[in-house]
Amino acid sequence: MERRIKTLYIVTIIAILAFLGMQAYWLYGRYEFALSDYERNLGASIEKCVAEYNAIRAVSSDSRVDSFRNGKDFNIFYVPSFSLKQKYGDTVQTKRTSRIYTYEFSAHELLGIKPGTPLTDEQRTLAMKLAEVMTAAPVDSMIFDSSGARDENEAWLATNNVQTERKCPFTVEGIDSIMEKAGIKAEVTLARADSMVWNTAVDYHKSVFSPAVSMIIPYSQLQGLTACIVSRVNPFDVLPGMGSTLIITLLVSCLLIVCLVLQFSTVLKLSRLDKMRSSFVTTMIHELKRPISTLKMCVSAMGIDSMMRSGEVRKEILAETRNALDNLSAYFSKLRDITFNNVEQIPLNIRSVNLRELFDSVASAAVIPSGKTVEIRNNIDGEAVASADRSHLFNILNNLVENAIKYSGKAVEITAEASLSNETVEIRISDNGNGISSGDLRHIFDRFYRGKASAGEQPGMGLGLAYVKLLTEAHGGSITVSSSEGKGTCFTIKLPQ
Repeated sequence: MERRIKTLYIVTIIAILAFLGMQAYWLYGRYEFALSDYERNLGASIEKCVAEYNAIRAVSSDSRVDSFRNGKDFNIFYVPSFSLKQKYGDTVQTKRTSRIYTYEFSAHELLGIKPGTPLTDEQRTLAMKLAEVMTAAPVDSMIFDSSGARDENEAWLATNNVQTERKCPFTVEGIDSIMEKAGIKAEVTLARADSMVWNTAVDYHKSVFSPAVSMIIPYSQLQGLTACIVSRVNPFDVLPGMGSTLIITLLVSCLLIVCLVLQFSTVLKLSRLDKMRSSFVTTMIHELKRPISTLKMCVSAMGIDSMMRSGEVRKEILAETRNALDNLSAYFSKLRDITFNNVEQIPLNIRSVNLRELFDSVASAAVIPSGKTVEIRNNIDGEAVASADRSHLFNILNNLVENAIKYSGKAVEITAEASLSNETVEIRISDNGNGISSGDLRHIFDRFYRGKASAGEQPGMGLGLAYVKLLTEAHGGSITVSSSEGKGTCFTIKLPQ
């Protein structure tokens, strides 16, 4: 049985550890999924912020749009365009060329208006149309190979992005302000690639403990200008999305672990109960065997006429018979009282009991083994009385004195004291015997429990102190114990008056 319980104990621990491992692995997978989803949303938000910033730049003016040169008003006019060439063969080869021409003109001269006069939007638009027709050659031109674009729309957008960058450059401060409004904290650096960058590159978390989203977003594809944005993710921002999953997993895990522990605990308790029952039956047979054997010897002696003629022998036989019957009666009384489920069920005959006289009766009834010296001191005041059931109180004190004699060396001193305070009587039974270990001290009042140090040395059923506690509580009192190994023990009984 012990081997089976040990095996069950090991299997239970392995099952709990395996279950916790699977739960941890499953939660890790759920966290990975939630983190990836969170990072995808974060990446989309960053791209949206960049697109919003580019839209703001596209409609913004730069100081270079209107400039003053040689005392005249000059305007800079950008004309974006691209050409498409396709070569057919085994495969279709597409070549796109983006061009941005810069024209410089004087709107006032074209419109015949005095220099310095503010222009309306209509006048500025008209001047640009006239310039497009009348201006002979651009002052600057930028030509890019935009064949890497997916289609004409992307090539046209990239061409406009070059124009936007010349008019209103992309800045770290500008994109920071946009992302700050969106509640995104990130580190931004601007870089120029060796070649054109057409697509956004995203690198999600490399570590679940310090996750971060790294993005390289082109804002001027033809010029290879990119914004490197790194936004670190706080894992605690991801966990709220797993709130219901974490709660359900935690509850189910706790429930299953508690069930496993309770199951094992129940099996362990049943095993201990089986051991106690087996030990109790064995001990009970052993304890009852002694008085029964004594009675058989006495009955056999009574059948011998020659022995019964002697008055002293007859008295001795009768005394032994009476003593054996008293022992049997005491055992059965303990068994009867110890089986009550509630202390209130124990019948009590409460009356005033003189404690000194009662303890004198206990001392005179004590059985002293041969070869052992026992000194019993009655230090109870002759006027000390208690309201209790005399028979039960006698059994309480008698059990304590018997234990003091049983669990001691060749010589033992037992002292009884009593005091009255606050309508409570306190009885102390102390000895200088072997004492009780700290491990046994917590269990000595448990039914069928026997201390490890004395279980194999002294006969007993492990009911004595449980019986004492039961009777004490039936009186509405309490019992405590203090002990030191090798120095002795003191039991303190408190009974209400």
